[in-house]
Formats: sequence, C-alpha cells, structure tokens
Amino acid sequence: MDFHTGVADPVAFACRLLRKACRQDARVLVTAPPATLAALDTALWTFDAQDFVPHLRWPAPATMAARTPIWLCAQPDVLPEGAPRVRVNLGAEALPDAGDVDRVIEIVGNGPDDRMAGRARWRHYEQAWGVKPTHYAA
Repeated sequence: MDFHTGVADPVAFACRLLRKACRQDARVLVTAPPATLAALDTALWTFDAQDFVPHLRWPAPATMAARTPIWLCAQPDVLPEGAPRVRVNLGAEALPDAGDVDRVIEIVGNGPDDRMAGRARWRHYEQAWGVKPTHYAA
C-alpha cells in the first residue's frame, strides 16, 4: 500500500506511473470518477509523443481486456475474474476491500479537499484492511 501525496497533477503523475508499469509488464486497474478517467484516457494518448501506453476503458470485450495491461474503471466492484490485481486509485473513495488485490497505489492531489480525502482513505486502510501505508511526498 503506497500513498503518493501532494501531487500537483495527479493525471500526469498517473501517466508516468502507468508507463513505468507497462515497461515492467505489470497489469494495472485504475479507479477514478468518470471525468478523471476521461482525462487520463486522453492524457495516455498524448503525454509522450515517443511512447504508447496500451489501455482500455472498462467494461470492454473480454478478448481485448485479456491482452491490455492498463484498465480504466469507474466501478471496480463489478470486475471479471482475471482483472489486474494492482490498483491505482485517483478517486476520493477508498477501495472497499483487499479481496483480490496484490498492491494499491493511492495518488493524492495537493488541494485541501484532496488532502482531506487522502487522510480518510489512509485511516480506512489502516482500520479496515489492517495495513500501514507507505508514504511518499511529492
């Protein structure tokens, strides 16, 4: 469980993180509100002219999802078997449970509302999941 806090541009940060994950052959599910996912979807196509980060918006056809490493999803509680087990959260809400998750990366913006929501997620993970997150300040 990693918390990256004080991030000036969470979408740009996520793009760099997802590019790194792709280069390491990791599969990642990104959760966020629909507007943030739309911005991330666009940014993944344009943030680096030399790189392509293969991704899809969930739900998607199973054959496409099986071969795509990065999934963008507004509702992670309705995922099929075989969904990526690494989660990146750009939303204000904590992930509900640790059931089929190997790793969670929380990206917290630097605005006051972002910080308050990030603190609430931190407490949720400590209390509900019994984990002490690792903190990385931007």
